[in-house]
Amino acid sequence: MRKGLVGAVALTALLALYVWQIGTRSFALVGTGEPVAVLIGLAVLLVPALAVGLIAREWQLGLTVQRMADDLAGRGELPVDDLPRSPGGRIDREAADSAFVSARTAVEDAPDSWAARYHLAFAYDAARDRRRARAALRDAARLYRAAGRTEG
Repeated sequence: MRKGLVGAVALTALLALYVWQIGTRSFALVGTGEPVAVLIGLAVLLVPALAVGLIAREWQLGLTVQRMADDLAGRGELPVDDLPRSPGGRIDREAADSAFVSARTAVEDAPDSWAARYHLAFAYDAARDRRRARAALRDAARLYRAAGRTEG
């Protein structure tokens, strides 16, 4: 986990440098007072504003996912990656599908459970569906925050 955190901090620092560079150039354009330069400067300011918003959103998700993992680990319910793998390291498709079915059933049985959606996210990931895995993690984080960070 420490290596991932260092990488995330390094990328965020690089992004901050980018935002600062773009921001100073945008303000310089706005400061000219020329109508076209002002419009270009304002338009270019949208890029760093969007980048900062997206990065803040990802950090919030990452921190919430870590808190959820800590809660599940404390209860002994953290997902275990014990699915059989091929010699190349890929998870066996049939095993992933079976794990997915049980995770999906758990969400259907308890649709307001952040823990069930957390497990579903890892089942999607095992099935190599990263887009749905991320969506399930976002849903789990939303439910976790709504539950006051204490309920499963």
